[in-house]
Amino acid sequence: MCGRYSIISRNRESKGSVRAARLLQQAEAENRFNAAPSQSLPVITSDAPDELRFLSWGMLPHWAREKGYKHKSINARAETLTEKPMFRELVNRRRCLVPADGFYEWRTTAVGKQPYRFLLKDEGLFCFAGLWDEWADTETGEVIRSYTLITTQPNELMRPIHDRMPVLLHPDKEALWLSDARADEHILSLLSPYPSSEMKAYPVSKLVNSPARDTPAVLEPAAEQGDLFS
Repeated sequence: MCGRYSIISRNRESKGSVRAARLLQQAEAENRFNAAPSQSLPVITSDAPDELRFLSWGMLPHWAREKGYKHKSINARAETLTEKPMFRELVNRRRCLVPADGFYEWRTTAVGKQPYRFLLKDEGLFCFAGLWDEWADTETGEVIRSYTLITTQPNELMRPIHDRMPVLLHPDKEALWLSDARADEHILSLLSPYPSSEMKAYPVSKLVNSPARDTPAVLEPAAEQGDLFS
């Protein structure tokens, strides 16, 4: 699964997603070093591909009876999107891009869980593949837009850490993912592991364990016994 990620301005001029860089700059979006579920975060939705919206991370389905619905999904498995009732309609009509420059995952060790940060080798911006939905209160008119990140099998870099990884899209695949085309085999084939050769990872301190710590300190490398990833 993916439960934390970062969106940092210093990376917006480097190679990577031009669309994400442009929209983040236009919106003057703040740096996020430790983005977490339930927070309002920048997303590019299929119905407004040239806008940056702020959606709640954790899917509140449109059919939920109340906004307090307890089973909000922060991740959706790529292999079962067309089977699960929560996602099978959305994968055809409500796909989204989620800008980021890195994400975190935890490795289980003999002395506890060690967090790692994963990013592109050029440290540029990329976009996760996601799905979004819109919930409306029929009595008050309140509308809540929310999203979930799609996960897939791990690549070689991720495999020693976790058995899942978020789907990162190459910039030249973003337009197809945002298109109104139905989710056929061609589109679903985008939901594959990102090449390990284009990524790197390093251990970070356990400061990242708390969502309240949304500062540059969570990015600092931490010493760990054993192999490092590069």
